[in-house]
Amino acid sequence: MRITGLRCALLGANPTVRITTDEGIDGFGQVEAYKPWLKPIVLHYEPYILGQDPTDVERVMLRIRRMGAAKPWGSAVSAIEMALWDLAGKAAGLPVYKLLGGKVRDRVRVYNGGVRAPMTGYDPEDYAAAAAYMKAAPEGFTIVKEGIGFHGPMAASTPGFFYGDPRTGPPHPDAGVLTERGMAHAVACVEAVKEVLGDGIGLALDCGPGWSVADAVRFARKVEHLDLMWLEDLLTGDYTPYTDAGTYRDVTMSTTVPIHTGEQLYLRQNFMELIERRAVRVIGPDPADVGGLAELKWIAEHADLHGISIAPHGVWDGLIGLAAHVQVGATLPSNFIAFEYPVASPSWWYDVVEGLPDPIVVDGHIEVWDRPGLGVTINAEAAREHLAEDDRDFFDTPVTR
Repeated sequence: MRITGLRCALLGANPTVRITTDEGIDGFGQVEAYKPWLKPIVLHYEPYILGQDPTDVERVMLRIRRMGAAKPWGSAVSAIEMALWDLAGKAAGLPVYKLLGGKVRDRVRVYNGGVRAPMTGYDPEDYAAAAAYMKAAPEGFTIVKEGIGFHGPMAASTPGFFYGDPRTGPPHPDAGVLTERGMAHAVACVEAVKEVLGDGIGLALDCGPGWSVADAVRFARKVEHLDLMWLEDLLTGDYTPYTDAGTYRDVTMSTTVPIHTGEQLYLRQNFMELIERRAVRVIGPDPADVGGLAELKWIAEHADLHGISIAPHGVWDGLIGLAAHVQVGATLPSNFIAFEYPVASPSWWYDVVEGLPDPIVVDGHIEVWDRPGLGVTINAEAAREHLAEDDRDFFDTPVTR
């Protein structure tokens, strides 16, 4: 079997990858949502994989892996890796989890960050209302994540929150030193959320990036009584092309609250210092950014050797990404907590992807399925109406090169 083509089409908000072969078997992968400009980056890799045997996933990846980078640029390589596993599984007649070593669990826990109502404000009562909505969600989530501080509009929407002027521009633009009023406001909002959730639903907080080390330590200590799941990306994180393990370790060693980071990191090499210095208690690689499924599994196992838990990021990974999460999540060691439940954008994706259970999430878990590959398919006819004009041939059979 040989690769005959690499295609990428923008379907909704997600660039979607298709790898074709001379035996008529294809594989699909998905780039995180809201990155339409990554389509040409995906296609850049086609000459390097044409003619290769797609079932030799690692050999193919060695040809392109070194040419990725931190979020968002690793998304292109990661989507190709997902598609290769999908293809290899279909060729073998096996689910991807079998190719990754077999499952250790029959259902995989998810945590919620995306099933939510729009915030109407950023005061404690608004966060309490958001918590009530997530608590009542039919998915029965046992862990939810809320954005506070510099993650989202809280800092810019709360007068006197920090010593600085709010900025606009790229995601999470603000950073600075919190005022006493800002610190008290953040703590009050978290307490309001936890009061609603009670002790039956774990609460994780997406905090930044942008906090100073001193503020991160103070905040962590002020919320220790709430028994939080973790504090995420306090110092660096989304779209930050580096992570300072030393400063994260300073925070980790100063509090009992687990500190979490890693969604923007690409490849195992960029997790080694975080893990080996025990700079955090939880890592959160995203399979759509870190280099794919096998890369995430290696990182999870290395973390497990060092007493560090893993809670993979993934809210915008789409429904193909959801299937990939389930497959790799089934194989991870006991340090696995849960992965972030991807939500489809737009919602018509749920009518396009076939093979997902209905309902998808029951009691905060997804049952692992046994169909070959990632176990889901795209209904080409249903998807065609959502393709742009220059992507109309996405589902066509390519000419063998």
